[in-house]
This record gives sequence, structure tokens and C-alpha cells, in this order.
Amino acid sequence: MAKPYSVSRETIVAAPPERVRALLTDFRSWSRWSPWEDLDPAMDRTYSGADRGVGAHYAWDGDKKAGRGTMEITGDEPERVEVALAFEKPFPSRSRVEFVLTPQEDETHVEWVMRGELTPMMRVFSVVKPMEELVGPDMEKGLVRLRDAAQEDAAGAV
Repeated sequence: MAKPYSVSRETIVAAPPERVRALLTDFRSWSRWSPWEDLDPAMDRTYSGADRGVGAHYAWDGDKKAGRGTMEITGDEPERVEVALAFEKPFPSRSRVEFVLTPQEDETHVEWVMRGELTPMMRVFSVVKPMEELVGPDMEKGLVRLRDAAQEDAAGAV
């Protein structure tokens, strides 16, 4: 029986939601902020489907740190972006990722949520290091990088 998990982190970005959303809905922009993009500089990346938004696909194949998997944008609304995440290596898993963007005057509250079910292999690893500890710090790093990229883009647009 699979065991569900949910990990979330949040931050405030001094930029409007559309600036943040632009970085989320275009997988080519993820290299600017994703905490996992620099795990393997030689990683093979493939982009297909739509250029951005629903139907955009991203696949990667990297070393043992980066693994291999795919992402697809399954939801794209002004205040929410949803992504289906599938790993093939280091072990198969499926997760749902959501970015919730809440406008607050001249800022955006960003919540990044990852949900899924622990596979038997993931359950073994989670005994040593729970999902919260495994991906939480990476999500925090990614949110700092996302904030910096969105604020840089917003400053350049002025």
C-alpha cells in the first residue's frame, strides 16, 4: 500500500504574478531557478509539445544525481501552475507539483507544493531521510532562485 506525502515551501517575490508565472510555464526558463538543473551540467534535455503552458513537455537524462524523468505542464491559470512529474531513475515515481501565486499589492506570494505517494523503494529511503528533508531544502533553494530571477525580470521591464 502506497503512503501519501506532501511537501510545501513558500516565499514572497517583489514582482507581479505574471513575471513569476512566465518562469514556471516555460521549461526552458527552469535552468534559471530550478535547484536540480545544475546537478549534472552534461545532462541531456529535451523540450517538446507546446512552447509554454499546458502541453509543454520536458525530459532529462543525467548522471545518478540528476536521474532521468519527465515533466508536463497540466494546468496553467493566472494564479496556479500544475506540473506532472515522473522519475524513471534513480527509481520510478510520480508526483504532482503545484505553484500557487497569490498577488499581494506589488508582490506575489508563491507556494510550491509537491504531492505523491511513496513507492516501496521511496519508503525505504524515507525511513533514513523523510521526503520533507529530502526535497524541502531543494525547494527552499529553488524559491530563492525563482524570486531572484522574477525580481530581475521585473526590474528589467521598468
